[in-house]
Amino acid sequence: MPDSTAPTQPEGPMSPQREEPTSASPETSRDDGGPRPSQSPADRPVYVIGGGPGGLSVAQALRARGIRAVVLEKSDRVGASWRRHYDRLHLHTTRRLSALPGLPMPRRFGRWVSRDDVVRYLEKYAEHHQLEIVTGVEVSRVERAPDGTGWLLHATGGRELTGGAVVVATGHNHTPRLPDWPGRDTYSGELRHARDYRNPEPYAGQDVLVVGVGNTGAEIAVDLVEGGAARVRLSVRTAPHIVRRSTAGWAAQYTGVLVRRLPVRLVDRLARPLAKVSVPDLSAHGLPRPATGLYSRVTEGSIPVQDVGLVDAVRGGRVEIVAAVQAFENGEVLLADGSRVTPDAVVAATGYRRALEPLVGHLDVLDDRGRPVVHGARTPRNAPDLYFTGFTNPISGMFRELAIDAEKIARTIARRTADRVSRLPG
Repeated sequence: MPDSTAPTQPEGPMSPQREEPTSASPETSRDDGGPRPSQSPADRPVYVIGGGPGGLSVAQALRARGIRAVVLEKSDRVGASWRRHYDRLHLHTTRRLSALPGLPMPRRFGRWVSRDDVVRYLEKYAEHHQLEIVTGVEVSRVERAPDGTGWLLHATGGRELTGGAVVVATGHNHTPRLPDWPGRDTYSGELRHARDYRNPEPYAGQDVLVVGVGNTGAEIAVDLVEGGAARVRLSVRTAPHIVRRSTAGWAAQYTGVLVRRLPVRLVDRLARPLAKVSVPDLSAHGLPRPATGLYSRVTEGSIPVQDVGLVDAVRGGRVEIVAAVQAFENGEVLLADGSRVTPDAVVAATGYRRALEPLVGHLDVLDDRGRPVVHGARTPRNAPDLYFTGFTNPISGMFRELAIDAEKIARTIARRTADRVSRLPG
């Protein structure tokens, strides 16, 4: 499907397409011809940083309330991070509970929507809602506007854009995190982060070590087995909770929605017997049941692994569980239990960093793990009109929560900031 957002193409060496200054433009000109922030509140849109599902849903919710929202996307198309995911990826949440505000996902996508269909949906979403998207613009820093109201954005090509409010939606999975294992640079085999994994074809007949047993690592391990890898080992530091994606037609997401607001300890107690009934004990294969409760782990940022073939692969010996990686040494991988393995390739499913420090770290709005101190419709006390969406990993489904947050953010901006942001004509 062609890119329906009609991305703006650069017209010159300094910036994407330039508009002649008008009363509705986010920029006006300085005497030297360069951009300067507009000083009129009427010329200040809400800037949304990031053209993924979070950013697009916020832009739509604002537009529906007559507020001008401009999405700034650093790549050349919307949904850039989704385009990079591995080929077999499907949402672990249902199609019906994964739609963004104002546009259902088509029934032909099936219950578990594929990566390619997610991309098609995001493209159609931007087109259907006529969202204002500027591509090829990366925002490097956000700071208070000189007049004390609104925000000043420093962007590609020396641009300075002033908005009445800013929504940061750069994504939960932003920058790959590859541990600095001792001896990593001396490893003679192939070492890549999971973000660069596409399909098992290059690994046919090879011995592959997958590091990390989150949903990504588990699914890549199964993909490799089914795709003809000669041997697949899965390196595990902490045994995860494993849940069935669906049991007798009941999606795990439904349970996540129901328990979302319940006390953590109560959910932990309820989940324990359910896990014993639905998922076999894999202790003999190196994956014991976690001692920490399921929802307690969720609050720490560890989402349960949804089984898309891992349980059967482990029970059948096709995926071998090994200890955590400690170091690389003499062409071998040294594991935490003292054993050594010599795989042909290592795929590190070791997660991502939010990488928000250069953008907003100076505003004292991040915690000690680099996560926003608030999200959704709440703004930091010291940074009013600065919003964050998509930086949590909820048990009830990321797309569902993005849709809910988008409506809340738009309502809050309409209520609190309507007189300080640009309105759509008519």
